Amino acid sequence: MAADEVAQYGAGETALIVRVSEAESVVGGWRERFDGSVGAGVPAHVSLLYPFLHQDRIDEQVLGVLSELFGSCSAFDLRFRECGRFPGVLFLAPEPDGPLRALTAAVVDRWPEAPPYGGRFSEAIPHLTVANGQEPSVLDAVEADLASRLPVTTRVSSVQLLVFDGVVWRERADFTLCAPQVDAGQADLSGLPS
Repeated sequence: MAADEVAQYGAGETALIVRVSEAESVVGGWRERFDGSVGAGVPAHVSLLYPFLHQDRIDEQVLGVLSELFGSCSAFDLRFRECGRFPGVLFLAPEPDGPLRALTAAVVDRWPEAPPYGGRFSEAIPHLTVANGQEPSVLDAVEADLASRLPVTTRVSSVQLLVFDGVVWRERADFTLCAPQVDAGQADLSGLPS
C-alpha cells in the first residue's frame, strides 16, 4: 500500500459501515486496482458514518448506546443494480437507500458533533465505492464491465464499527439489527428516541 493511501486516514479514526460481502466477487478486482481503501483493509461496504468518534471517546457506554440504537432497527434488504458517480468516483447505488439514511440520521442525532464526512458535503449519499480518483475513461470502462454483472443483493443484518490503527482498519464491534417487523425494504426506527 502506498504511503499516501495510509496518510488519508488518521490513527484512531473510526467509521460505522455496512459490509456488503456479496459485492466482493463483482467489484473486488476493480476496488483493488482503483480504490486505495482496499490496501488499508476496508471491505466492500456502504459507510453510515465516517468519521465517527475518535477511538479514545468510544467506551462501554458508547458501545452500549450504539448496540441499543442499532438493535432497535429492523434488518432490511438492499439491491445494487446500477452505478452512480461523483467527480472522479464510480460507485454502486443501493436501493432503497432510505434505511441507510435513517440509520445515519439516528447516529448523527445522538452525536451531532460527528456529521458525515466531517460536514464537507451538504448531503451524505449512501454508496459503495468501486473506483476513486480516476479519469472518466477509466470509470466508463469499469462501469461497462459492471453493467453485465449487476444486480448484487444483500441482507443488512448488522453494522460494523471499524477503527484505523495507523496501518489498517480493524473491526472493533458488530451491532446486530433486530429481525424485521415491517416490510423488509424499510428500516424500523420507531423505537429510537426522537
